[in-house]
Amino acid sequence: MAFLEAHDLCFRYREDLPTVINSVSLSIEKGSFTAIIGHNGSGKSTLAKLLCGMLAPASGFVEVAGMRTDDEEREYDIRKKCGMVFQNPDNQIVASVVEEDVAFAPENLGVPSAEIRARVDEVLAAVGMTEYAKHSTYKLSGGQKQRVAIAGILAMEPECIIFDESTSMLDPSGQRDIVETMKKLNREKGMTVISITHHMNEAVEADRVLVMNEGRITADGTPLQVFSQVERVLESHLAVPQVTELMYKLGKAGKDTPTDVLHAMEAADKLEKLIRSPVPYAESDVENGAAKPDAALKLENVTVRYGAGTPFEKVALKDINVEFPKGKITGIIGHTGSGKSTLAMLRNGLLKPESGTVYLEGEDINQSKQFTNAARFKVGLVFQYPEYQLFEDTVKRDIAFGPRNMGLGDEETEERVSLAARFCGIDGDTLGMSPFEISGGQKRRAAIAGVIAMRPQVLVLDEPAAGLDPQGKEEIFRGLCGYRDGEGATMLLISHSMEDVARYSDNIVVLKEGEIFMQGTPQEIFANAEKLFSASLDVPQITRLFLELKKRAKSERCDIYTVDYAVKTLLPYVGPEVGE
Repeated sequence: MAFLEAHDLCFRYREDLPTVINSVSLSIEKGSFTAIIGHNGSGKSTLAKLLCGMLAPASGFVEVAGMRTDDEEREYDIRKKCGMVFQNPDNQIVASVVEEDVAFAPENLGVPSAEIRARVDEVLAAVGMTEYAKHSTYKLSGGQKQRVAIAGILAMEPECIIFDESTSMLDPSGQRDIVETMKKLNREKGMTVISITHHMNEAVEADRVLVMNEGRITADGTPLQVFSQVERVLESHLAVPQVTELMYKLGKAGKDTPTDVLHAMEAADKLEKLIRSPVPYAESDVENGAAKPDAALKLENVTVRYGAGTPFEKVALKDINVEFPKGKITGIIGHTGSGKSTLAMLRNGLLKPESGTVYLEGEDINQSKQFTNAARFKVGLVFQYPEYQLFEDTVKRDIAFGPRNMGLGDEETEERVSLAARFCGIDGDTLGMSPFEISGGQKRRAAIAGVIAMRPQVLVLDEPAAGLDPQGKEEIFRGLCGYRDGEGATMLLISHSMEDVARYSDNIVVLKEGEIFMQGTPQEIFANAEKLFSASLDVPQITRLFLELKKRAKSERCDIYTVDYAVKTLLPYVGPEVGE
């Protein structure tokens, strides 16, 4: 039985803008779990808003449980049946206290007080936020806010929930919890779940995957049917799970390896039969004995406390001692609320420590107001939510704001804007648009470009690739690495994506409950999987594969952390060759 039906939908935001949804028809069964994937601007979020009645189509129509979304008399009934969790939780948090925000929707639906209390307790436990029930919502981290937003929708007990990139700001443990919650709601309560995501490891958990491209549905099938067609997925500017990519690349290198795998365990089952001899242990591929670079930034005995002297007092960072090498990319990972964003705001004086010292090139960044102001031109910060730092009437003027504020002339400002736009993959048409009319991924590019245009010596990136499709992510990191190589800049990469941190970082700092938990190279960090798991973190899927191969005595190595590294490691030991 169909719960949602779309009939020949078309939509554009304005008459002078291109069509976003082009003749889309689909049927989503009641109690099904559907993932929707597609590149930035493919129409995923717009389709989701059309499906739940938040937008009205230019032509065609949508039915939710037999009710048309263009029937104004049924709007309230549709809202009760279909809830949506947005990418940015600030767009749907309305109350100042966590439990009051979660209770807001049930109260407006007329749910009895006793039942509201039970629902609030249940959903806060489901998203791991019970201990924050009486906390102020505006003092929560981005990931914690997202959990509250999800709890607020769950408390409505709708028949269908649409998650729009709802795990993009969560730590790996939080992502797993939310995906498990989706599956539990779907399988135990029969709830219809639609998940819009750029995380392929989330999409594979669905029963059905829809691929969108240029406002149309271009593929529709089970996760295995969709992702085993690797080249077709890549042509859509998307990605496949790491283990699928590994098998595909081994095949391209001449090995007879199947691509019908989605999980590490499945890949281990296939490779166990193909590995001719166990992969031996090898010394670290990282160069040893190289001269240690000078520290661009250094934190010495730094402690930061929020709400001191109040019932909500919280130590965000405790006695932190860490150095960030000049010209290197240091990845910073940690569970939600571990202190990552607080650490970011210390770097250019936006936040002052309660005790301890922050050094920029050997100088105390807070020694005077004048020095702090000067340091802000040297240390660029890209916030977790890029829309918070965009405000001009065009993207071009927004990127130019920093250079102009530095007192640079028109010619040099124009040159810097062009260079920053090129680094970030922003085309001429986008430069002329309002930053409030572009997609979330384009906003992120614009925010990064605005900081790069100031040519900072240190670039602090708080979740720079969140919300970006795989191709957009690749382009952003290519530009950032190009900037690092060209300018000799130091970068601090704060991310919940273990794959991004593994691939692009020279060093990694792991935070746990406001303290330094681990430090080392990616190889050293990801070789300690159990320790990362204990900090509510994860390892790349490819590392999980090697952990499983080690259990099966097919590899002595568990320090493999990228797909290309895995291909290089496995090639000598995997057979047969194609045609054997």
